[in-house]
Order: sequence, then structure tokens, then C-alpha cells
Amino acid sequence: MRMNGGGTVLSPANFLSFLRNKRYLLTIVVGIVYVLLFIIFFPFINNRSDYPGNVSPTSRQSARLFQAFGKAAALYVHFGAYRGGSDSFSVIGLGSKPTHVYSKPWFRCEWISNQDHVPNSYTKGKIFLPDWGYGRVYTVVVVNCTFQRNPNADNYGGKLFVYAFYSPSPLHYEKFFLLEEPPGSYDESRFRPPFKYDYLYCGSALFGSLNPRRVREWISYHAFFFGPNSHFMLYDAGGISADVKKVLDPWIELGRVTLQDVRRQEDYDSWYYNQFLILNDCLHQNRYTANWTFLFDVDEYIYLPDGSTLESVLEELEDYSQFTIEQNPMSGKLCVDDPSRNYPTEWGFEKLNFREDITGLWRDRKYAVKARNAYTVGVHMSEFLTGKTMHDTETKIRYYHYHGTTGYMGEVCRNIVPLPEKDNATWFEKAPYVYDDNLTRFAPVIKQFERQMIGSRQAFLD
Repeated sequence: MRMNGGGTVLSPANFLSFLRNKRYLLTIVVGIVYVLLFIIFFPFINNRSDYPGNVSPTSRQSARLFQAFGKAAALYVHFGAYRGGSDSFSVIGLGSKPTHVYSKPWFRCEWISNQDHVPNSYTKGKIFLPDWGYGRVYTVVVVNCTFQRNPNADNYGGKLFVYAFYSPSPLHYEKFFLLEEPPGSYDESRFRPPFKYDYLYCGSALFGSLNPRRVREWISYHAFFFGPNSHFMLYDAGGISADVKKVLDPWIELGRVTLQDVRRQEDYDSWYYNQFLILNDCLHQNRYTANWTFLFDVDEYIYLPDGSTLESVLEELEDYSQFTIEQNPMSGKLCVDDPSRNYPTEWGFEKLNFREDITGLWRDRKYAVKARNAYTVGVHMSEFLTGKTMHDTETKIRYYHYHGTTGYMGEVCRNIVPLPEKDNATWFEKAPYVYDDNLTRFAPVIKQFERQMIGSRQAFLD
């Protein structure tokens, strides 16, 4: 083939000779590479956020920085872990409320046997947030770890660990040890009746300044009311002064009261001195300890109308997992004008005899629950349990509420009024009150019971 203008013929052999020239060949290869790179990367270069065509007018002026320092709240604050049954465990603690409400964290439970040849057991934890949305910086987190079978069925012992994940992604998590079962410690019989106690009391955290006289009266009354096969779980969040501790010591020595120090709860801002946390810890710590668990406060007194016994009432309610108790709201200031009475020597429930009589109001209730049927508890009832709930208990059981008296250090009889005529009301602070001395008649019996149980150890309060 002849080139235009009569030049050299470009034959196939001459073309191959031209390609063998390394300098020309290198030039061609580099050119091809440049073309390919431009084709591949030009779309990415064009879409960069700092590309002049993609920068917003505000960003051209100044780019604001977001600088984070420290941590607002922990993913999880561990408080307690307990056996929940033959195949389950309960984990109680606190968690960052924004995280647990919006970021959807989750938990994975791991059981590691003491036997090396036994494979680890895993399960995803079921999360409960039982504080009704009242949590503040922290919300209460209860995790139920239910395995396919008892992970310690061989009774060689082992350890429970939990992985807490920050979000649905499994990439970021915290792993921590929760509890250990020593070899031979597993006893399945404790999950079946008969249980250790007939009745158990779970109380909210005790805080502030408590009047030791009111605490004395309350514990003596209910130790008598619930009988010898009962126990009281109390939690000190700063309210147990030296004198209050002196009141409780005889009952602790008798094995009727357990007192736990939870003053560190103030480091974790949640609802009302971590009330929901304490109650749920008490529930799971004692899930198989008693037939019935009662939840109410130390300014409240359980009462049975018409001379009933607690045993007969609970027999009627045996088919239920929980029942609520209606309130009798009492004045913490009104006492009847009676010169024959020496009020400074009388007990609070003995002399405060005026009940508020406003009808048509829904008042807070307290309750009792079969703890073994409950996943969590609240202040006024459990929302997560198996079984039925009974609310219509007004004629069977009630509680008297002496609001504001437990923290008042002076004489509670601050307003003396005449005894009203039958079916008449005494108006005080824009509310009607009727005379109600149902608890007054128990005072001599309770005082005698106290002397029999602990002697004169409370005489420092007389």
C-alpha cells in the first residue's frame, strides 16, 4: 500500500517494526491509560461536595464545625441480675433514654459453661421499659434472657454475659459479665411452691428526712398485719438517718427486714429517686420468694374491712396474678378535739382520724402481684405479666394514705376540730372530711405486739 504523495509503502511488516520501537510504544500506552482514568473518575470528581458547582452559598462563606466533648449518658448502667426461672435470667438497670427510645439498641445474652466441651448458649434479650415514659436522662431497662433450655442443666456452673448493642447494627457493642452460678448451686425446686414467705413487701427508695416515729409505727403495724411469715425489702436512698436505722435494727436482727444501700442512685438521673428501678430490682431479686408481693409506700397502711383476714381475701383472689387496692386519703393535720387524749403520746394512725370525702375522683392505687408471673412492675400496677388483674376490691381490701406525715418532724395534730355529727363533714382546706377511726382501734394491739417482739428498744422515741 502506497502512502499519499508517493511516500514509503506501509506494509504489515513495517507496521510491526514501528510498534517494536519502545519509545513510541510507551507513548501509546501512557495515552491510553490517561484516557481510561479520565473516563472512570470524572463522574466522582464532578460530584464531590467541594466541587465549585456543588457548594451551597452558605458553605462558600464558612463551614460550621460540630465538636463533641464527653458523653451525655451511658448505654447501660447495670444494677442487678437474677435467675428468672429454669431457662431464664432477668437483668435490671438503666439506660440513656434518648438511646433506648430512638436508636433501638438490643441485647444478646451468652452463657459460658464451666465445662470446656459444652458449647456456649446464646439468645436475644427481650427488652422492657417499665417506667411509663417518666424516665429523665435515664430510663429503666429490664432485659429478659430466655434460652431454649436450661443452660446450666448439668449443674456444673457457668457465667452469664450480655452484649449491649448501640443500634440495630451489630458493629458497636459493650460486653459485660453479669452473674456466676457455682457448681452444684442450681436448685430447680426453688421455682415451685411452697415458697419461703407468704408475703413480701417491696418498697420504693427511702429519701429525704424521715420521722423515726412514723417509721416505727409503720413497720410495727405491717409486721403484725402480714404475720410472722413475711419479709420487708427496704432501700436507703438517703432517708435512713441514725435514728431511723435504730428503729429498723431490731427488725433486721429478727430477720423480718432487709435494708439495702442505694444512695449511689443519685448519680443517675431518672424518675423520683429511681423508683421504678428499685421496685423492679426488688421484684426480680425475690421473684420466687413469696406467694404475694405487696407494693406501697411507708405513709400507707393496708386495711381489711369487716373483720376479714388476709388469708381469706387472698383465697378469693387466687385465680388472679395481681389486684389493685383503693385508697382512703387521710388528713395529715386534723385531730378531733378531745381533752381526754394526750396526742403527743399517741401514734400517727391512732390520732389522725379524718378521711377526705370527695367522690367521683380517680385516686392512685397500690397493688399486690404474684411476682413469678410478672416481667416488670410499676408504681401503681404491673403492665407486663401473665394472668388476670382484679380491680374491684374495694369491699375486700383498702389502704389508708397519710400523705406528708412521714417527712414531718413535728406534732401532726396541727388543727384541732370538733367531732362532727354522724354523716356530717368537716371542711378543711376546701375539702370535706369525715370522721374515720378504723385504724385507731388497732393501736393497743400493735403496741403490745411491738413489746412482745422487740421489748423496749424503741423507748427512746417515747
